[in-house]
Order: sequence, then C-alpha cells, then structure tokens
Amino acid sequence: MPTRVPEWTIVDFIHRGPWWTNRGILLLNICLILPLLTSIINGLDSSLVNGLQISPDWQEFFGHPQGKNLGLINCAQNIGGLVGMPFTPFASDILGRRAALFMGSLIMLAGVAMQFASTTVKMFIASRVLIGFGLTFCISAAPLLLLELSYPTQRGKITSMYNSSWYLGSVIAAWACFASYDRQGGNSQWTWRIPTLVQAAAPIAQVCLIWFIPESPRYLVSKGMESKASRILAKYHANGGSEQDPLVVFELAQIRHAIRAEQEVNKSTSYMSLFSTPGNRRRMMIIFAIAIFSQWSGNGLVSYYINLVLEGVGVTSTETKAAINGSLQVFNLIVSLAASSLVDWVGRRTLFLVSNTGMLIAFGLWTVTEALFNALQKPAAAKATIPLIFVFYFFYDIAYTSLLVSYTLEILPYKVRAKGFAVMHITIYLTTIFNQLANPVAIGAMGWWYYIVYCGLLVGELIFVIVFVVETKGRTLEETATIFDGEEPAQDLVNMAGEAATMSMISRPMATYQDPELSIPELARFDSRHINDGLEYKQDDESEVYEMKMTFKEKPGSPSTGVSGSMSSNFGR
Repeated sequence: MPTRVPEWTIVDFIHRGPWWTNRGILLLNICLILPLLTSIINGLDSSLVNGLQISPDWQEFFGHPQGKNLGLINCAQNIGGLVGMPFTPFASDILGRRAALFMGSLIMLAGVAMQFASTTVKMFIASRVLIGFGLTFCISAAPLLLLELSYPTQRGKITSMYNSSWYLGSVIAAWACFASYDRQGGNSQWTWRIPTLVQAAAPIAQVCLIWFIPESPRYLVSKGMESKASRILAKYHANGGSEQDPLVVFELAQIRHAIRAEQEVNKSTSYMSLFSTPGNRRRMMIIFAIAIFSQWSGNGLVSYYINLVLEGVGVTSTETKAAINGSLQVFNLIVSLAASSLVDWVGRRTLFLVSNTGMLIAFGLWTVTEALFNALQKPAAAKATIPLIFVFYFFYDIAYTSLLVSYTLEILPYKVRAKGFAVMHITIYLTTIFNQLANPVAIGAMGWWYYIVYCGLLVGELIFVIVFVVETKGRTLEETATIFDGEEPAQDLVNMAGEAATMSMISRPMATYQDPELSIPELARFDSRHINDGLEYKQDDESEVYEMKMTFKEKPGSPSTGVSGSMSSNFGR
C-alpha cells in the first residue's frame, strides 16, 4: 500500500529572517565583496577608453586616432582577453578559484603601470592588451567563486549582482574622466593619466586580501578535500555550527553526488566535453546565443562609440557628452541592480522575454528618430534620441546585464562549468571585436541605415528566447544544472541529499531542537522553527526561500524509498 513519507529538502534547514542577523552569512557576504570587485574592475577598464575619447587632451596627445586605429585601441583589451581565455579554465580548475584571481590581478597591475606611462599609440595599445590578458583570468575565476560560495537562498541575487556591478566601474570611469577634465580645464595630460591610476585600486585590494577569503567548496570536493569543504560550509552556511549540521550534510551530499555523476560520464574533461552529450549541446546552444545577443543588440553602438552616436544627433559639446555618458552609466547601474533583486521572484525566463521585447521596440523607435534627424534635420528628433537610448538600456539591463553571467553558470554542471564559461567569454570577445572594428566603418559608410541591421537581429533574438530559454528559479545549483539532462538526475540529487540530511537529523539528540513536544514525524515542520544565537523563534514567511517547497510523494513499498520532489519541477519552455 502506498506510504506517505515526509522528506527533508534544503528549505527545511536554511536560515530565516534577515540575513545580517546570521553571523556566518554576514561574514560570507563580506568575503564575497572581494570577487565582486572583479566586475567593477571590468566595467572600469572596459569603459575607460570610451570616456577618454571625449577628452580633447587625450585626442591631442595620441594624434586624434580614427577608423582602424580607433577600432584597434578600443578592441585591444578584448584581444588580450581572447588570447588568455582558453587557458583560464585550467587555472581555475587546477590551481583553484582564488589562485586564478590572484594571478590575473597581478598581470592587470603590470598593464595599468604600462598604460599610465604610455607615450605612443602602440604602447597604449600594448598596455590595453596586457590588462585584458590579466582581466580574463579574474573574470573567469571570480563568478565561479561567487556562485559556488553563496548561501543557497542568495545565490541568484549575488551572481546577478556580479555582472550588474560592471556599471559601477563604468560609472567610476565616466565620472573620473569628467572630473579630471573639469578640474584641469582641459589643458593637461593628467586629464587621462588620473583616470588610469584609478584602475589600480581594486586589483591591489584583491592581491592583498584574496587569501583571507574561503575557497570554493565544490573545487575542494573535486580535489578530494571534503573535510575542508565541510568546514567552510559549516562556518559560513551553518553559522559556525557543526559539520554534521543538516544543511551542511545536505549541500555536501548534493555536491559529492553531482561531481561523481559527472565523472562517470566524463572520465576526463576537455572543451569537447561541452558537446559530448545532448544536454551539454543544448546548454551550449543557449550560451552561444545569449553571449552573442549581449553584444549584437545595438548596445555596442553606445558602449564603445558614444562619441559618434551623440555627434550623429547634433551633440558636439565635450562637457555635454561627458555628462550624458556619466548619467547613462548611473542609470544602467540602478536598473541592473534592481533587476538582480527580482531574479528569484519574477524568474529568469520572464526577464529575458521582457528584455528582448522592450529592446526591439525601443531600438526601432531610436532608428526612426536617427533617420528623421539625418534625413530631415529635425531638432525634435535629436532631442527624442537621447531618452530613447536610456529606454533601450533599461530593457537591456533587465536581462543581459543581470543574467548573462549567472544564467550561464547556473545551467552548466561543475566539471565543465569553467570551460563553458570560458567559451561564453570567447564568444563575447569575438563578437565585441567585430563590433569595435565594424561599427565605426559601417556608421561612416551607411549612417542611420546601419541601425536597421540591428532591428533585424533583435527580431531573431526574441524568437530564440521564446523557443529555447528555460526557467531555473527555485532549484539548488546542482539541480539547476541537471535541467537539461532530464528529471531523473535531478530526482537522484534531491533523494541523495534528502536521505543524508534525514539520517543526520534522526541521529542528532532531540534536545538539539529545544522542543520536546516535537515527535519524529512532526520534524517535517522543522523549517518553521529555528535557533539563532540560542534564541528560538518561529517564522512562516516563505519569501526568503524563493519557491523552494518541501513536498511529499507517495511511493510504494518501504519508507526508505520515498523521494522528495524537485524544489521547483516546472520550468519555462
């Protein structure tokens, strides 16, 4: 006769209430600031040249670079990144996430020193290549560390905040250029050398502090150091509790089971492993697509050539262009951070759909205003173009800033996560380099007609998102990665971890729960009773578990065969 069996899931053991009241999570989030700086560094380094182009002194010093020379200056950093990216997964997987981040920061500091001392265009380009080479190790390792260390209920928000923080670096770059120009009156080399010095601050912090934060538990388990991983999870996820804490046992069981299952499929991993199974091929199709969409949606026109775009609608004042550029970056930062807070509430698929639909409409209107100004010289069209740029970026930031990195990492299993992430970055580098070389030439030759090309691309992107992008909210990291391999692997993960946690709970003394009235069957409601710093409190608010639900399934036979369902079995198709 079917038996109704209660099962433990991760929702039963997570912390409720404000996260800052849990010392372990508070310390963990402070530690995560350091890898989070990488995205700020990326935004600052990537946006600096865009801001410097507005400075008459930079233009004068380097001889007013145009055409191919300007394109080479803009894409030099990406060339360095493209050279280094194939090697970054091996650094992260063999040496560890922290070691790769340390190595990349050192290389970046050497590049910043060379850029500060640049006296020729060639030296400036070489420094940008070196910065890009070092940065690529950092942007490969830092998101992995964030994803694999974050507390379960905060993983989606924190990893989404990572890419969103890119705009904080962009804001710093834009306003540093604006402030130095304003201060020096536009007549000194320091108008571009001062912003260059700002680039060194965050890499110095990472070099000095990286060894004071924990390593990824998943990396440690993959190297056979389960005891170290268990101690890290106990300290930061279980508020300094025992290594036998049910949350620690649950997470470690899922990590161990997922890594062993992947090793059975792939005895050794290489880049070819990304395409060795139907599930992996489907993952990579989506990753290739969203990486290309992130650069070929029209955003590249403003990201690297805002000077040309603004002059195209009659804005010629240096101060006005700098102010618009700086304001746009602040706007992007606010929107992307707001979107990051919605990922576990609205869902990833919904954000992609809203983003692509909005970009198509906004860019279509932007194209019309650009055409009216250039063809008919209507001042009203020029005035309308500026707010439309902001509207376009509002929709772009909703998904392609907040989700590009987090969604890619979520859907990749551990053994190929670093390599798949590297492929995403290589795709972005290639599409960005193409943009940086082709856009100035195409704008010069075609004018506003070039915008129609992007309108066509945006239509195709929306169709792809509707058909192929799936929902991932409400799952642990290991369960999310199994979506593409069918429900059975996800069920195995939940079952394995649930049984481990159940055994841990049963083996612990009843006094641990400080409630003698609870019987073993009633422990299934343990998720509403928690102990924080020795004080018991009850809270039924489920908002912090983002649709994670404990479920019961009817299974025939022994109670030991009961399997808890996946934390969110329905995902968008």
